[in-house]
Amino acid sequence: MYGALAGLLAFGLLWGAGFAWFFRDALRPPAMPPIADGIVALTGGQGRIEASLRLLAQGRGRQLLISGVAPHATTGSVASRLQPQGGGDGIPAALWRHVTLGRHATSTIGNADETAEWAHANAIHSLIVVTAGYHIRRATMEIRRTVPGIVLYPYPIQPPALQAPLRVASVRLMATEYDKWIMASLGLTRDMDGYGR
Repeated sequence: MYGALAGLLAFGLLWGAGFAWFFRDALRPPAMPPIADGIVALTGGQGRIEASLRLLAQGRGRQLLISGVAPHATTGSVASRLQPQGGGDGIPAALWRHVTLGRHATSTIGNADETAEWAHANAIHSLIVVTAGYHIRRATMEIRRTVPGIVLYPYPIQPPALQAPLRVASVRLMATEYDKWIMASLGLTRDMDGYGR
């Protein structure tokens, strides 16, 4: 009995230490990435598409994939839903010609598969990955597994949900994402259909 309790305590301490590292890492501000062949924005949270369009406008990549949009989405409908502060407004119409909408992904695994197909079709050898800070490690891991030869530059953004990171809802979100990252690190997510974004 004491051995089991000691094991649970050790597991709890290990999980807690890892979670503290993950929490802090997820909140770090993004550094400006090097210029790459392409940019991918993984949908599923606010601010990701806006950030990727800003990077495209700055010339950080020559093409942009927005992975995981609705099946019938168009660039016009995507632009109309962007946040006014730095989203569709101010983005030249010509820039949208460099944007591809990925309409099939419904999970991080799906994002990785969609990104791989697009990267192969467009001779993409280096890629900036735009997603939330709490999602960036798992996303880059899954993309790297799917396209092992590609160079990835993570660009984590801070969504509105984490503007108050110590709220109960925010901590719960981070804990859920930490568990998903552990599962992905152990290689247990590829066969788990629809395993979140």
